[in-house]
Amino acid sequence: MEKEILGMASDHAGFEMKEAIKKRLEAAGYEIKDFGTYTADSCDYADYAHPLANAISTGELKRGIAFCGSGNGINMTLNHHFGIRSAYCWNEEITRLARQHNDANVCVMPARFLDEELCWTLAQTFLATGFEGGRHQRRIDKICRF
Repeated sequence: MEKEILGMASDHAGFEMKEAIKKRLEAAGYEIKDFGTYTADSCDYADYAHPLANAISTGELKRGIAFCGSGNGINMTLNHHFGIRSAYCWNEEITRLARQHNDANVCVMPARFLDEELCWTLAQTFLATGFEGGRHQRRIDKICRF
């Protein structure tokens, strides 16, 4: 089975973690579309979150993984886009539930607060967990009604 193409994005604070997780995902067979940033030089998370969100909103990509220092800024920016369900993930249970109950299509992690091994575990959990549907679909249908 061919692996999906994943989108990734970060700001300067998440750059090193994005690069480390990207390398591990590529080794696992995923193709990555990297929306930046491409250095640890100071930058604005929104400049990279918007292109990732647009790629998912338009159907170019199915899912993405993003990082910033706290995870908050990039997560808020992503969630301003129609059809994006970006989840702030900091442990396995939250990550699993984000997929099972909310059909999250972006996993955001706080790079300054998690180590690489935990981020790798969360990325794997996000990618391996399916959406349960059922009553959860009804709830998702109510997210972007206005």
